[in-house]
Amino acid sequence: MLYQKIVLRAVWKNSSLLGVNARSYATSDIDLVVIGAGPGGYVAAIKAAQLGMNTVCVEKNPKLGGTCLNVGCIPSKSLLNNSLYYHMAKHGEFNSRGIEVEPKLNLDKMMAAKAASVKALTGGIEMLFKANKVRPVNGVATITGKNEVTVKLIGGGEEKIVTRNILIASGSEVTPFPALSVDEEQIVSSTGALSLKKVPRKMIVIGAGVIGAELGSVWQRLGADVTVIEFLGHAGGMGIDMEIAKFFQKTLAKQGMKFMMNTKVTGGKKEGDLVKISVESAKGGNPQTLEADTILVAIGRRPYTEELGAENVGIKLDSRGRVPVNERFQTSVPSIFAIGDVIAGPMLAHKAEDEGILCVEGIAGGATHLDYNCIPSVVYTHPEVAWVGKSEEQLKSENVQYKVGKFPFMANSRAKTNNDAEGFVKILGDKATDKILGVHIIGPNAGEMIAEATLALEYGASCEDVARVCHPHPTLSEAFREANLQAFCGKAINICGSFINKLTRKVPNSPASTLIAALTNSSRFRSAISFTVLQFFAKLSIIFSEINLFESTKQCDIILEKLYKKILLFGFMLDKI
Repeated sequence: MLYQKIVLRAVWKNSSLLGVNARSYATSDIDLVVIGAGPGGYVAAIKAAQLGMNTVCVEKNPKLGGTCLNVGCIPSKSLLNNSLYYHMAKHGEFNSRGIEVEPKLNLDKMMAAKAASVKALTGGIEMLFKANKVRPVNGVATITGKNEVTVKLIGGGEEKIVTRNILIASGSEVTPFPALSVDEEQIVSSTGALSLKKVPRKMIVIGAGVIGAELGSVWQRLGADVTVIEFLGHAGGMGIDMEIAKFFQKTLAKQGMKFMMNTKVTGGKKEGDLVKISVESAKGGNPQTLEADTILVAIGRRPYTEELGAENVGIKLDSRGRVPVNERFQTSVPSIFAIGDVIAGPMLAHKAEDEGILCVEGIAGGATHLDYNCIPSVVYTHPEVAWVGKSEEQLKSENVQYKVGKFPFMANSRAKTNNDAEGFVKILGDKATDKILGVHIIGPNAGEMIAEATLALEYGASCEDVARVCHPHPTLSEAFREANLQAFCGKAINICGSFINKLTRKVPNSPASTLIAALTNSSRFRSAISFTVLQFFAKLSIIFSEINLFESTKQCDIILEKLYKKILLFGFMLDKI
C-alpha cells in the first residue's frame, strides 16, 4: 500500500509530462478544487492531499460533513439507537433481562446527545483537513471556467480560484413533493424530522423507503402513532429482495407501525394544529382523507446542482439532473470530474467515499475501477436490513440459474443469548459455479455483518469459501457462515434446511404459521427440543392445519407435546422422518 502511494505521488508530480487524460492545465499552484465537503468531497480532498496535491475544498454550509454528517446518516443513527433503548425500557424488555427501570423520556437530552455526536465528528473533519493541509473555503462555488471556480464567500465578497482540476461533489437535496409544501414544523423533510420539539401524537410518513422506515421507527418508538404511505407495494426502497421486504414490513407492523401500500397522496393542507391529506389507490379510486399533527415527506432525494455553473463550461445534465461521467468520473470537460449523489448510482455515503478516493487516484494516474454490484445497502431499523449484490428478482429477470441458502437467527447462539433473534440470512449462489451472487440479511447488526459479505463478493468468493472459513463462536457472523454452508451443500449444521424454508415461506396469520411461532418461541420447547425436532413439529403443524384435524392451536400444542415425549421414549431418528 505504501509502495502504491509513493508511485501515485510520483506519477502525479509528473503527470503533465505523461499527458494523463490529455488535459490542458491552467497555470496555478492549486491542483484540485473540490466542491462540497460531504462524505465524497471531504474524503476525496484528504486523499488528494495525501497524494501530494495542493487541495482546496469549498463548502456552502458552516460545518463540514455535508448532509450525511449534519442532517442525515449520523444524527438519525443517534436517534435510532437511543429511541430503541427507550422503547426496550418502556415495554419491559429491560425488566425481562433483570434490569428493573421506570423510564421517562427527556427528548431535549436525547436531541442534545445527537448534537454532541454531530459536533464531535464535524470537528474531526476540520482536524483532518488541518493535518493534511487541505484548505477549506466557506462559500457557494460556481464553475466559471474549465480551470476556474468562483466562490461567493459566506462572510462577504468572492474568491476566484484557478486550478488544474475541479471535482464536483455537491451531493443531493430533498426531492420536493408537489402535493405538500414543507415548512419543517408540521410538514417536515428528513431534516425537520430529526429536530422535532415534541413527540407527535400522530405522524404520517409519505414513503416507505430507507428514510421513511428509519425516521418513522424513531418516532413510533418514542410514542407516536405512525402510519406509512407508500406508492409501491413493498417497504425498504429500491433494490431490496422481496422476501426480505415482506418480512421487514411484517416485523415493523408487529412493532406498531401501520402501512398503506400501493397508495398515493394527491393533496393536503394545514388546518390549525393538524394537517389533512387526501390519498387514493395508486391505480386511482378509493379516495380517503387522513389527518395527523406531523407529516414526514420521505419520497427521496435529487442531485444538488443549484448555482453549480455546469452550463458555463458546456456540461449538460441528464434527464434526472445528474452530471454524466465516464469510468474515470470525468465529465465532458477533461479537467472537471464528479462523484457521489450528483452522478448516477445509489445515493449512499460510502459509495461517494469510494468514488472520491478512486477519482483522485485516477487524476494521479491510477486505476479507477469500481464494481457497483459490491456496494452494500443498509436500513438501520430494528431489526436492521442489509444487502449486497443481486436480489432474487434481479437474478430471475436476468435468467441466471441460482441456488438459495438460508439460516435463521433463532438458531444462532449469540442472537439467542442476546434475546434478539428475529430475522435470517439469505445467500444467493450461482447454481453451476457456487459463486456468491447476493447476500440479504434481516436481523440484529445486519449492517455490520454485510461487510464480510461485501468482501466475499468483491473477491469473487464461493459459498464453499465462506462456509470453510472459521468464524468465532458465539457470534452473529456464524449465521452468515451457516447460510453459505446451506447454499453450498444443502445442509447447515445447526438447523435443517427444510425447516428454514417452512419458517421463511409460511403464510402470515395462518394457523400453521401461528403454531410454528408458538413452538419456536416457547421457552419450554426451546430449552429441551433440538431444531431437528422442531422441523418435525413444523411439518406436523402444517399437516394439522391443512386438514383441519384440530380446532385450536392449544389443542394441537398438547398433541404435539405428547408426540414429542413418545418420540424421545422410542428414540426415533427424527431427521429421517
